[in-house]
Amino acid sequence: MLAYPSLDPVALDLGLFQIRWYGLAYLTGIGLGVAFLWRQWRGWGLTPSTIWDGVAAIVMGILLGGRLGYCLIYATSYYAQHPWEIWFVWNGGMSFHGGLMGVVVAVWWVSKQWKCSMWKLVDSLARVTPIGLFFGRIANFVNAELMGRVTSVPWGMPMPHGGPLPRHPSTLYEAIGEGLVLWVLLWALSRMTWKDGQVGAWFLVGYGSIRFGIEFTREPDAQLGLLWGLSMGQWWCLGMVLIGGVLLKWLGRSNR
Repeated sequence: MLAYPSLDPVALDLGLFQIRWYGLAYLTGIGLGVAFLWRQWRGWGLTPSTIWDGVAAIVMGILLGGRLGYCLIYATSYYAQHPWEIWFVWNGGMSFHGGLMGVVVAVWWVSKQWKCSMWKLVDSLARVTPIGLFFGRIANFVNAELMGRVTSVPWGMPMPHGGPLPRHPSTLYEAIGEGLVLWVLLWALSRMTWKDGQVGAWFLVGYGSIRFGIEFTREPDAQLGLLWGLSMGQWWCLGMVLIGGVLLKWLGRSNR
């Protein structure tokens, strides 16, 4: 059994406000993603100001979609009674699947502004999304949230507010699986010949499959529990795999 390192979620306390590792994870993931894609996007004939306008729209999609997705999917009853707290993001609560839906809307809009193929933009973003997922899951671990299930594996660790029994460090599993492993797989796939949009479809299949498996080591959301033996996140991941598979087949037949 290992000991949880008791990390401080606050990276820098400036008195009037605090800079948290979770916020820095978002900034780092987005910043590295833009850095990786900047040259490619410039090659599409886009000016720096046009690119930054598109990045701002995509970030807005991540934040609004992630927050509203959490409130509607994971805590519907609570926020129906306390709607003003929807915007209290400092209290936590972001949903990957909600953020993904927000990004889909943003990508559709940005592709119109950039006058480029939406599917080509989807592919470029899919390749760098695991970077943000990696840092986000590390921040989840620092915050001691999304704790794993009780386990007897030698690397299990008691988590704050999780009792004395050792638990899976499931957020670290996700950092490795959804972050590093998925990033390598998508960059390898992007070297092959695919039609526009298929790398993005592989992202849906890859992320959905990896998270579906890892969620068996993660404690279900207390307010929801298991639904027919699976967590809410697993049901959404099954939907991602299904949609990704359909897109792969459809785009493969398409003349796009």
